[in-house]
Amino acid sequence: MGGVRGILLDSSVLLSSDDGDFSREASLLPGADYVLRKLRYSKIPTGISHGLDLASPKMYLLQETAQTYSLDCFVFSLTSEEGISDVVAKKWEDNGGDCIHVVSGYREELSHKGSSSGWMKVIVGSGGRKSSTDGESIAAAGMLNIFSIHKLEELLLLICHLNKKATDADALILGYAMKPSREEDFAKRGAFPLCPTQNGLIFLPLSYVLPILPQLQEVDAVIHKATDEILAVDMSSSSEICKKVTFTKNLQELQRCIECQMNCCVIDPFNNIFPVLDRLRIQQILIGLEALNIQGRCKIRAPNFLKVDSFDLPNLEQKLAEAKLSLPNIVKPQVACGVADAHSMAIVFKVNHYKDLTVPLPAVVQEYVDHSSLLYKFYALGGKVFYAVKKSIPNAVTLMNLFAENGLKPLHFDSLKSLPTAKEQINSDNHRIDFELVTSAADWLRRTLDLTIFGFDVVVQDGTGDHVIVDVNYLPSFKEIPDDVAIPAFWDALKEKIVSRKKNELFTETS
Repeated sequence: MGGVRGILLDSSVLLSSDDGDFSREASLLPGADYVLRKLRYSKIPTGISHGLDLASPKMYLLQETAQTYSLDCFVFSLTSEEGISDVVAKKWEDNGGDCIHVVSGYREELSHKGSSSGWMKVIVGSGGRKSSTDGESIAAAGMLNIFSIHKLEELLLLICHLNKKATDADALILGYAMKPSREEDFAKRGAFPLCPTQNGLIFLPLSYVLPILPQLQEVDAVIHKATDEILAVDMSSSSEICKKVTFTKNLQELQRCIECQMNCCVIDPFNNIFPVLDRLRIQQILIGLEALNIQGRCKIRAPNFLKVDSFDLPNLEQKLAEAKLSLPNIVKPQVACGVADAHSMAIVFKVNHYKDLTVPLPAVVQEYVDHSSLLYKFYALGGKVFYAVKKSIPNAVTLMNLFAENGLKPLHFDSLKSLPTAKEQINSDNHRIDFELVTSAADWLRRTLDLTIFGFDVVVQDGTGDHVIVDVNYLPSFKEIPDDVAIPAFWDALKEKIVSRKKNELFTETS
């Protein structure tokens, strides 16, 4: 049995069956939109089929849906000698494998006229039949080329199984969980295909509509963006960071189920990402970069910093001086991500203006580094390191001149939306980045944080040439790097992590 080379969704699994009720507007069934979004970037040809007798409102909806999700739309007649499989064969190239025809249980009798070889049928909502979403059931159903699922969302898991089976089980299924907008950003760049990648990875979107544990039992690894699922972070608590974070019920359920699956590789373990949530902890960790510096070469370092629990301290000026912080300063919430105001920041020009700040507390006051408006965004994908150059905040003198008219009041901004940047064209010749030095820092961060995929921002200080790491983040989008370079590197990083984990488990079992 080959892998899946095409997916044909009958109208019966997308639309309700109330054919006689013309008073109701046509609408997609629950779960249909979810599955279509995943199939759109699956790298598997996908189409919608319907008969000539379909009511006009439904036909228009299907055509509109096909256009929205870049799907093919096939119309067939039950009385025609030419079956739907023949129509599809003219459109989709036969490069090996089978097409699957997905129909509802009440359309189970729908069969292929003409050539039906190379086709499998998937029946959704098929009464008392056992769902064909585990290895044993798929093997049994595969003998007849007829599979059963209870919900349309299970189709994605079935496709992953069939594609893995076609590789003699050499491929690895990797489940992923993140917010829809982030998932779509990765998927439309080809990062999450349902068919095997060049290095043998198959990506399965984990669905919270379905029980999580059975899905985890069928995957080799899970990649997540847990920071997408944060409800609250209480940095005022004296507890460990892992106890300061409140995740959504969905994420808590995923964590609980992962703990039950000891053989499931998690990229990356939840405890490993907690330091990235805390700007103070990251600053403290970055102090360790000092060990990488060599006499006579430019340094890589953390910025000078100070944690504050109040902006109205009588000895604040003294504390800033002790922390080697000269004005202006950049002030950031201690919570680095996951909550609405984590990116609410300010640049402060005068000490007596601290009392007017609206930056959430506790906060981290950070050194303002003059860097000729050049920011280097570095991405570590496994052992590979990439970077892009971006326009950044102007030097202090330029910034102070720009805001002198308002009395140099604190400049509040959201770093995700309204970061103040230099107006002049950036010139990367102003600085020469020491790529070897920063790569050694990336390796050090990888070992220290035990993260597989992460990003960090570097500025090169005017005058000293110090390379200063001003921010670290987990599982960035790395969209500044060309897709044909970044996506294969992304896949390689994931594969290497899974293989390494399996080797370690085997060594532990045999030792």
